[in-house]
Amino acid sequence: MSLDPITLSVIQAGLQQVCDEMDLSFSRAAFSPVIAEANDRSDGIYAAEDGALIAQGAGGLPVFVGTMQASTATLIEMIAAGRAAAPKPGDIYIVNDPYLGGTHLMDVRFARPFYRGGKIFCWLSNTGHWPDTGGAVPGGFSASATAVEQEGLRLPPVRLFKEGRLDQEIYAIICSNIRVADQRIGDVKAQAAALMVGEDRLGALMDRYGDATVAEAIAELRARAATQMRAFIAAIPEGTHRGLALIDSDGVVNEPLEIRLAVRRRGEDLIFDFAGSSAPCAGPMNSVKATTLSSVYLAMRHIFPEVPISAGAFAPLIVTGIEGTFLDAHYPRPVSGCAAEVSQRIAEAVFAALVAALPDRVTAAPAGTSGNFALGGHDPARGRDFVMYQLSGGGYGGNADHDGLSNGCSTIGISKAPPVEIMEQQFPVLYHHYALHEGSGGAGSHRGGFGLDYLLELRRGTARASFVMDHGRVGPQGALGGADGAVNIVTVWRDGKALTPEHLSKAQDIALGPGDRVQVRTPGGGGYGDPLKRDPRAVAEDVRLGRYTAAQARQLFGVALQGTPPAPDPTETARLRAMP
Repeated sequence: MSLDPITLSVIQAGLQQVCDEMDLSFSRAAFSPVIAEANDRSDGIYAAEDGALIAQGAGGLPVFVGTMQASTATLIEMIAAGRAAAPKPGDIYIVNDPYLGGTHLMDVRFARPFYRGGKIFCWLSNTGHWPDTGGAVPGGFSASATAVEQEGLRLPPVRLFKEGRLDQEIYAIICSNIRVADQRIGDVKAQAAALMVGEDRLGALMDRYGDATVAEAIAELRARAATQMRAFIAAIPEGTHRGLALIDSDGVVNEPLEIRLAVRRRGEDLIFDFAGSSAPCAGPMNSVKATTLSSVYLAMRHIFPEVPISAGAFAPLIVTGIEGTFLDAHYPRPVSGCAAEVSQRIAEAVFAALVAALPDRVTAAPAGTSGNFALGGHDPARGRDFVMYQLSGGGYGGNADHDGLSNGCSTIGISKAPPVEIMEQQFPVLYHHYALHEGSGGAGSHRGGFGLDYLLELRRGTARASFVMDHGRVGPQGALGGADGAVNIVTVWRDGKALTPEHLSKAQDIALGPGDRVQVRTPGGGGYGDPLKRDPRAVAEDVRLGRYTAAQARQLFGVALQGTPPAPDPTETARLRAMP
């Protein structure tokens, strides 16, 4: 290598900064709360020859590390084969086809070629979650869909921008097939502008260091990421490590789906064998291959966060055994639950398989659901239709060092729930409470974090509610003797009567009127280690803060509290408050 370590490090940080600025630009300019507030988006740089990931924004969803790489590679292949139009400077392709390296239809990807010296040096790409892409129900999360057409508009790679100009004809076709289409122009322009920001910033970086130097740095960073991942893999004990994760149901057939995983080390590679998992399902809980691979990649990112994000880090991770299972969906299987739900069950299976082998690195299972709740209807006060998409956090699993985080973002990303004030401002809803799901963390020497409990009311007009969630049948797994976290609980109140969906965490087209309410209590994380070994002082503190009752302290942790639990030590309290 001719590059010195300092220059290599600076270029690595520069590539990361390009992606971070694209992320920031995208969120700041987008109209939809799910992008502007929840940050359900990602931006990255991809190799011109094979679409391999070069860099991704730190604030982007980790699940997109593999899918955007796969979709960019597919686009490159289709252009080479003449099945997609050849690019020109200023072109931006749009694609959301799940079977071409994607996720679900709501994750819409843009890709722009980046030229240097008249040739494509790399691709800039991003993904944003659109609140609606048409289909049977507002928001696209059709819990009982049996074909992808019922989930929304499916787009192959087409040039939405041609030499910098929006193709009004293609845009008109898109708008004619989605709800609240007049609001999409803000997201479209924000997504395109983010790529233009990336082009400017990357161009400045290459002007400073030279094309050849940056290209050499990219190749070196890819090789080093593979070396680092293989070094960590070497620490995993030999033998077969098995994990199992369950999905409540597919939304159509009310029976669990199984993800069976055997992990074994083969030389410097790590094999993830999913043979024996459930067959393709009737409902929307199928996963396309790109999402399945990406789920494995992000799980290993959780375990080995020191490895830089790069295609090189994925090279030693070999996925097998998905053929003929619901983890390798083909057209026309419905897939709306793949990115937000199935991906998290896959990661849970990886954690379950490796926690005994790497007890200091792997946690008990996190909540593992994005809490997808879509509400679409008409607001008479504003004289217009609306589509609201709500995602929510849950508890993280306990680990060897500490308790799990409460109300954390999903396993697959850093998306946060939009502020309730923003939701109430834009949609005809009122949140009656938004709090922790107390007692939901699984017991352990380090307990799981707590989920979320929110209750919202439709204030006016009419609407239809749909849910695609999970962990309503069985809570997130505890590890090494820890207890499972609490299950996901969805309750709909209509005319004062409580309704529990047949599939517990999945339902669609539930009609709501003014005064009707929806309550969601998300799962807590699994507990880590023997609950009877938990520090009694930590148990007393949990009871003092209302996280568990005194009766639960005795039942779950074997701690009998006498009288009022003691107040925490003031010195320790001051230290905790000073922590960032």
